[in-house]
Amino acid sequence: MAALDNFNHVESADHFQSLLSKDLQRVSLLNFWAPWAEPCKQMNEIVMELARKYPNILVLQIEAESHPDITESFEIEAVPSFIVLRGHTLLARIPGADAAALTDALATHARSPPTAQAHTNVEPEVEETAEQLEKRLRNLMTQAKVVLFMKGTPDAPRCGFSRKTVALLEEQNVKFTHFDILSDESVRQGLKVLNNWPTFPQIIVDGELIGGLDVLRESLETGEFQEVFLHGP
Repeated sequence: MAALDNFNHVESADHFQSLLSKDLQRVSLLNFWAPWAEPCKQMNEIVMELARKYPNILVLQIEAESHPDITESFEIEAVPSFIVLRGHTLLARIPGADAAALTDALATHARSPPTAQAHTNVEPEVEETAEQLEKRLRNLMTQAKVVLFMKGTPDAPRCGFSRKTVALLEEQNVKFTHFDILSDESVRQGLKVLNNWPTFPQIIVDGELIGGLDVLRESLETGEFQEVFLHGP
């Protein structure tokens, strides 16, 4: 049987993010499964048929226990479980081997406008010069006293580190703005270079990189948190 272009086995968190971010207007079906779970076998066959029926959607097969960061970010508690997205927006969540509910969800959401797959909104940014990109990055970094560059949004984080960082900032009543680095690959790669910091989330205070989740935790342990995050302009 010929392979389907829209059917992908997720190999890593970076692979997942790359596939999901290629077209933020495209509907995606995330299938969280496990090889030891008998209900997953039948549902995997149904998912394959749905991928064939709706060639415009992106189907991502995610072995839940092999990719705990992805599984945790979507708060998957059991397999099989299914998530339907458009870009990073949640359209439907189907827990369990409910073939009828899954089929209905795709029938409702999978009919994308044909032009949505032809172009993405980020294409013009490829033409940015290095100077223009750095200026845009610095503007983003200074839009508030505390800026969190994260994977996803505070309401829908896409990695465990981002989720934990948001939780700590909110617990400490820190007012912050955020930027989803998965929505803009130029920003994602540019910040790694500009701040000489290869991972995310990145926490910016008064326009300067403070660090990531480990630095935030350390500042709470040493008592420096109040001075760094709550005082100043």
